[in-house]
Amino acid sequence: MPFAAVLRSEWIKIASVRSLYGALTAVLLATVGITLLAFATMDPADHSAADPLLDAFYALNFGHIAALSFGATALSSEFRHGALRISLTVVPDRGHLYMAKTVVVGALVLGVGLVTAFTVFLTGQAMLGERALDLTAPGAVRACVGAGIYLALMALMAAGLATVLRSAVGALGILVPLILLLSFVFGDVAAGVAQFLPDRAGQQVLRQHPVGDLGPWTGLGVTALWALALLLAGWWTIRRRDA
Repeated sequence: MPFAAVLRSEWIKIASVRSLYGALTAVLLATVGITLLAFATMDPADHSAADPLLDAFYALNFGHIAALSFGATALSSEFRHGALRISLTVVPDRGHLYMAKTVVVGALVLGVGLVTAFTVFLTGQAMLGERALDLTAPGAVRACVGAGIYLALMALMAAGLATVLRSAVGALGILVPLILLLSFVFGDVAAGVAQFLPDRAGQQVLRQHPVGDLGPWTGLGVTALWALALLLAGWWTIRRRDA
């Protein structure tokens, strides 16, 4: 089967599963919803001047959990009820099958992530009045584009780990504490190590004035290396293990 046909079949699979559609939609709805709630209850005079661009993307801390859920669920669904054996009957090349699934996952989250990032930025700033930033502010467009890429990388990390563990629950059980807890623990104990964790590094692109040793795009590059490592682990696993 040509690779384009495999891509199309994986697109149809994801589009036809309600749980996957819901997880993808949650990336947008959770991030925009929390942004509206946060800015609606905040006095514009209290808006932090430390890094107003980073503040604009506060809700992304919730959106990337939805992206992780989508990536993990999209890949782990192949390991339930013998679905992988059926897929391999149609597409015997495991490498092509895995690549197609990860390309579709990454592309979908990238598209939704870009829409989410620009919507969150413009909506939140519209509620700040004269203190608002616009897209001409230094780093604003870079942060919006980088946020979309960051969400896609989060989803791909989860997809790779879910393939290794054959479980969305297992993948999320590792990645969510890593992002929500370990980052803060290391941030207090060993800041030099913490800046290379996937969330800390990737969110450098959201800052108007990056801190630490990593710049906006080098930080995102570190997150990309995390995603690549987990995707390669998933590729090795799916080629070696029985269906």
